[in-house]
Amino acid sequence: MSKYMVSLIADESVIAAVTPEEMETIVSEMNEFNGALEKAGVVVGGDGLGPSSCARTLRYGEDGDVVVVVVVTDGPYAESKEQIAGYWIFECADLDEAVEWARKAPIRGGVTEVRAIVETAEENFEAYKKVAGR
Repeated sequence: MSKYMVSLIADESVIAAVTPEEMETIVSEMNEFNGALEKAGVVVGGDGLGPSSCARTLRYGEDGDVVVVVVVTDGPYAESKEQIAGYWIFECADLDEAVEWARKAPIRGGVTEVRAIVETAEENFEAYKKVAGR
């Protein structure tokens, strides 16, 4: 079995505009889906995340100095509205199984990313070498 991080990426302005009634429906559907994940033994953990405006991003210079960034932008372009809103950690036989579970999530709009979790720096290095064809 391997672990996968499932990131829920959404436009924060859409989330902020949800009515209490819509939120009640979303929470109910998510609770039902989370129950199915738990029953199947797929979910290892997960949570929703607070607004990105309350987060801090650390950027590292080549000399190793850290700069704390309060406002995050996509390079020289417009500020990104899509942020990670929450995540699950799935434990599945393979990436295909993790994707199939992620497809069942009651998500309306946004993006879901499913990415393998690596346990060690060596494993991570080997994965990147494999992708690069080395």
